[in-house]
Amino acid sequence: MQPVTLRGTGVVAGFVYAPTAWTRPAPVPPPVSGSLAEEDRPAEVERFKAAAETVAGRFTDRASAATGVATEVLGATAALARDRGWLRAATKLINAGARAETATTEAIEQFVTQFEKLGGLMAERTTDLRDIRNRVLAELMGLPEPGVPRPDSPVILCADDLAPADTAGLDPSLVLALVTRLGGPTSHTAIIARQLGIPCVVAAATLGDVAEGQMLLVDGTSGILTVSPDPVEARRLVAESAALAAEIAAWRGPARTSDGVAVQLLANVQDGAAARRASAGEAEGVGLFRTELCFLTARTEPSVDDQARIYGEVFAAFPGSKVVVRTLDAGSDKPVPFANHEHEENPALGVRGIRLGWTNAGIVERQLDAIAQAAEDTGATDPWVMAPMVATVDEAYEFAELCRARNLKPGIMVEIPAAALLADQFLAEVDFFSIGTNDLTQYAMAADRMSSRLATLTDPWQPAVLRLIQLAADAGGRAGKPVGVCGEAAADPLLACVLIGLGISSLSMAVTAIPTVGVQLGKVTLEQCREAAAQVASARNARDARELARRLLG
Repeated sequence: MQPVTLRGTGVVAGFVYAPTAWTRPAPVPPPVSGSLAEEDRPAEVERFKAAAETVAGRFTDRASAATGVATEVLGATAALARDRGWLRAATKLINAGARAETATTEAIEQFVTQFEKLGGLMAERTTDLRDIRNRVLAELMGLPEPGVPRPDSPVILCADDLAPADTAGLDPSLVLALVTRLGGPTSHTAIIARQLGIPCVVAAATLGDVAEGQMLLVDGTSGILTVSPDPVEARRLVAESAALAAEIAAWRGPARTSDGVAVQLLANVQDGAAARRASAGEAEGVGLFRTELCFLTARTEPSVDDQARIYGEVFAAFPGSKVVVRTLDAGSDKPVPFANHEHEENPALGVRGIRLGWTNAGIVERQLDAIAQAAEDTGATDPWVMAPMVATVDEAYEFAELCRARNLKPGIMVEIPAAALLADQFLAEVDFFSIGTNDLTQYAMAADRMSSRLATLTDPWQPAVLRLIQLAADAGGRAGKPVGVCGEAAADPLLACVLIGLGISSLSMAVTAIPTVGVQLGKVTLEQCREAAAQVASARNARDARELARRLLG
């Protein structure tokens, strides 16, 4: 066969050559029959509840066995599977005469429709909802769980999209790469592929043309997929990729450019266990402690003492090292049950992050009290604390005052373009910036970061996004204050070099990405990074920017 080239969005670098394996199809619910007899309805409700709880329990068990980001997304999906809203809707349908299979399908579809109307990050949860529906249906119908096959030899896993339960339990020795027709650079698939360290391409619109078992060459950097490639050339590229992988496995920090300039590489963590794993690796500290992920299932706000204990575990994992704590970034796709989340037409632009203080009196102050107590209990000195979703200088001032009253080092996330545009004024109030590239890209490009159709717009290589990052970095240089990046862009080795060239002082990422970035930084000089940054920021589009960086940085 002649080689055929397809294109998607590359999100995890590397070459893989292997046969394809497609995910198992979802179960087809039985046709709707007549109304269930009234005396049979209570038993049908119990049958439904048992199936839903079995599915939720499997998510919980997998979350307990998983690590890192996989734990987060599986725990969140378990909570969604137990969500009272859809369970109540299904129960109501059964009590009206529907069978459990029909009620499951219709109840989930109600919420899928609602989430799609809300847009933003909530729309991404529709993948999770449909996955829950399919698993509950399979349980009700006595069928195997849908989703990922269990190969006995290495494959490239292909799918329309992948839910957290699909990607979280993958064996990277058998699933060598992930390719999806849908999804974006910050989808669950991309995030977990980075954690597993396997190449990944998303938003490959014509992937459906690739048949089960066809040989495929995946280039996770460029996003190019080659069906039935020349085997000799494919194996050569894979061998080069394997040699680089061996170099990455042997890398030890701290990171430096080839001319000896130190670059601080930090870890993104969500709890004490993740922090301890990061401290056993090459991370120099924590650049992003996502505190909201500790409380995704908490029905009531934890006490200051309880929060302090949780935060203290992270401080204790990195004694004497930099630990940056982010206050609750709840809302939108990460609702925390104890926060008052009102219904909003567009939650991604609504009451989330620091704005939770508007509807939850004292919630920010209590969290800062807990962070201060944790620092005191563990002997952590000068703990760094940053607020998400800060849009005005007044917000930055007020947050900084709260932090300084508790001997905490105040900073803000730069996610809203307003903060980059007025960077000098913001830095007059706070001590540091941390740039969240995922949301910054979403808001700068007016494109839902979870939409596969908009994946080319939500690419952090977009020159407009790089210009905003440069504004923030330049302001940091003038003020003599550090500006880091903690979004997914930091884990891209080439983009990491560009960010350093723009003036970024630290990079925080999934701990598994640190050696890859460290190796790439060691191959270039600071001057090369600066030259690449200047040219890339002036590129016409994201694809040109990426190609320029590849040519200039190797």
